[in-house]
Amino acid sequence: SGGSKIFSVSGHVQRPGNYEVTLGTPFRELLELAGGLFPGRVLKAVIPGGSSMPVMPASAIMDCNMDYDALKQAGSMIGSGGVIVMDDTTCMVEVLERIAQFYYVESCGQCTPCREGTGWLYRCLRRIRTGQGRAKDLELMESIAGRIEGRTICALGDAAAWPVQSFLRHFRSEFENMIKAGDAA
Repeated sequence: SGGSKIFSVSGHVQRPGNYEVTLGTPFRELLELAGGLFPGRVLKAVIPGGSSMPVMPASAIMDCNMDYDALKQAGSMIGSGGVIVMDDTTCMVEVLERIAQFYYVESCGQCTPCREGTGWLYRCLRRIRTGQGRAKDLELMESIAGRIEGRTICALGDAAAWPVQSFLRHFRSEFENMIKAGDAA
């Protein structure tokens, strides 16, 4: 990929903003342009292309080049270039719940997989976050996301499914721990 791209860097960085860099610039350099993380914080994860793109753990993104091919090979996409940086204070369950709520509210309702699926995803995540989650909710969410992806008229269905799939793939233990903590309450 040649040329440049404007990345809108937000989240746990000292200088959030828009940064135009040459495609292929390592994420590490983009993070430095945005002032890096706050002192004492450790990078946990990044969504490199807006909330609809798969999340990447710190270990996968730090040395990844910010271009179409490299991000695809690493399991995500460049998308809109909306880079969401999350440090070690981030609750991944809460982040995914917010993302799921957005897609649930934004679904126009025309396609059944999206209309019903986004609602179920949001309700499962809300249940987990409020201490009422069940172990089977994780498998249910994976199943629902798989039934939404590729089965809607527009891309909103995929946008709702991909974050769920990637958050559970990379941060499943956080979801399991929150479910277990809710069971103990």
